[in-house]
Amino acid sequence: MTTRLPMVPVAPMTPMCMVLPSIRAVVMPDGRRERLRAETTAEIKRTALGLTGSGGPDAVTLRAIAREMGMTANAIYGYFATRDDLVTVLIADVHTALADAAWAASAQDSPAERIQARAHAFRNWALANPEGFRLIYGDPVPGYRAPDGGAAPDAARRVCIGIAALADTAWGSAEQAYGDGDFGWDDFDPGLLDKVRPAFPALPPAGLALALRIWGHLHGLVALEIYGHLRAQTLSPDKLFRAELTQLVRSLNIDASTRV
Repeated sequence: MTTRLPMVPVAPMTPMCMVLPSIRAVVMPDGRRERLRAETTAEIKRTALGLTGSGGPDAVTLRAIAREMGMTANAIYGYFATRDDLVTVLIADVHTALADAAWAASAQDSPAERIQARAHAFRNWALANPEGFRLIYGDPVPGYRAPDGGAAPDAARRVCIGIAALADTAWGSAEQAYGDGDFGWDDFDPGLLDKVRPAFPALPPAGLALALRIWGHLHGLVALEIYGHLRAQTLSPDKLFRAELTQLVRSLNIDASTRV
């Protein structure tokens, strides 16, 4: 007698070529992606400036920045291909911020007011941005080579033109005191002349020398203050800066009646 086994239901097999429901990829909108990239780029730049303040210019490396931000070293290369690319962007940003601050403060009419406004704007900017000040006026970043063109030189040119403008605006009165210097165009770097002479064609060599002397007055005390060298000598660096500025305006034979 033959025994028949009970039939067991078998689940149907899925054909190999059957199209299964697809899993839809989550695509980040372009606007959000760009915003996140901009935020990360800004954080990279802030971190780099912070490293210059805590460890000096040689502390700026892409690996160090990635470590500070909790990123992988490879990830940061998606934002800046080399350290020099990052440094170039930083220098351009810093020069642009300084030039913006100086030009925004120089809408006054008289030469004395203009010089005073830009001088105070320069000092206030430096005190608020010491890392940026050190980047462009402190020790150079080891191994960094500035590009011949691009945003960084263009931004630096704005600062240079702003300094020369101070001498140009005061030259009519200052020539009597500063015009007898034995200066010629061959006393200056050709790169500086390329920036200044087209902007101020009437400014003579002695006027350009005056621009550098004005720069020395303003930069000297601010640099001493930023690097902490005035702290042990004076409790009123602001008063010292104002006194130096008053004397500078007086030496230029321009109206010094405006309170500084």
